Amino acid sequence: MTDNSPANQRLPLEGIRVLELGNYIAAPMTGRMLADFGADVIKVERPRTGDEVRNWRLYAGDTSMLYRTINRNKRSIELDLRSEAGRQAALDLISTCDVLVENFRPGTLDRWGLDAATLAETKPDLVVARISAFGQTGPLAGMPGFAAVAEAYGGLRELVGEPDRPPSRVGISIGDSIAGLYAAFGVVMSLYQREAARRTGRAAPSPLTQQVDVALHEAVFGMMESLVPDHSAYGVHRARVGGRMEGIAPSNAYPCADGSSVVIAGNGDSIFKRYMATIGRNDLAEDPDLATNAQRWARRDELDDAIAAWTSTLSRADVLAALDAAGVPAGPIMTAADITTDPQFLARAMVQELPVDVDGSVRTVAFPGIVPLLDETSIPVRSAGPDLGEHNEEILGGILGWTPEEIERMRENAGRPTT
Repeated sequence: MTDNSPANQRLPLEGIRVLELGNYIAAPMTGRMLADFGADVIKVERPRTGDEVRNWRLYAGDTSMLYRTINRNKRSIELDLRSEAGRQAALDLISTCDVLVENFRPGTLDRWGLDAATLAETKPDLVVARISAFGQTGPLAGMPGFAAVAEAYGGLRELVGEPDRPPSRVGISIGDSIAGLYAAFGVVMSLYQREAARRTGRAAPSPLTQQVDVALHEAVFGMMESLVPDHSAYGVHRARVGGRMEGIAPSNAYPCADGSSVVIAGNGDSIFKRYMATIGRNDLAEDPDLATNAQRWARRDELDDAIAAWTSTLSRADVLAALDAAGVPAGPIMTAADITTDPQFLARAMVQELPVDVDGSVRTVAFPGIVPLLDETSIPVRSAGPDLGEHNEEILGGILGWTPEEIERMRENAGRPTT
């Protein structure tokens, strides 16, 4: 009998090799998406220091869990791309790859001799994905910028936080992650386009004719729903509304008696009636002036006060049980501890434990699973983000034929001026 479990299925991107020239989060997130589904992703890092994310939120040891998470399922090598040897090694690897992903400031790779013409000569049908703050063209193309800047420029920050306070952020580098997802989609789309060209005898796109160009601020803007159309059509200026959603009520977070909180989305017209009956406010359920979202939005403070008065007398479990019985969408505001023991996350293998060197000793660490599912549970995560240069000998030696002495010499000379 054939074993069709996820661990024994051929992953969709097996046979695809990716060279990741990425630092921080955006390009590494693209690489992670491709690696999760089977691509062989070779991550190039600066010798001795590596990706700066190795030190972000580092509580112990020499490699953060943020790095281990974003760079899972990849192989790490060290190369000094500013040196001639590093440049040549990168080109030699590119000749074996299907995809190149990078997130340097536009023009950086050109200065290092990895321009589009050279890439096309090295690998004519190479798929190139470039991620930058403002894209490869336009008046701001050369400007540096992290996700925080992109979230502001793309319209997100203006909507996050309380109306009487300065704009806030969402607690993660969401702009980087969104850009990484867009780039991963662009890569898969381009690979499909390449295969279609091969089947029909047409020329496949090359680095000279096409590239996946993802700007952080555009990735954020692409998620802003009808922000601009509402302004263009109606002159609406969206503003921060805290935990609410503009024009939709009641939908918010509410405190419970045990110190936890819940989110309740009872804004559907029929749901609202059941919701108000559940909290003992039949007067609100039957009020004709609360029949539509627009009417309820006008009285949002009154509704939120009534709901909070009810939730604050009950535990989170009791609140959720009552709302579930009434068919009102609600859920707990989960902490990391909640997630790691939650039956729904566990049933779909969305929390996976891996052995990781944390502080000089190997410990079992919980990591997020792989999205989307291709079966009933998540694909197993094959490995956490690698140690710096963990695969130097495997790749530089095995693929490029470097000797151990040449690898060590490259590491020692990295960053030194060439003579």
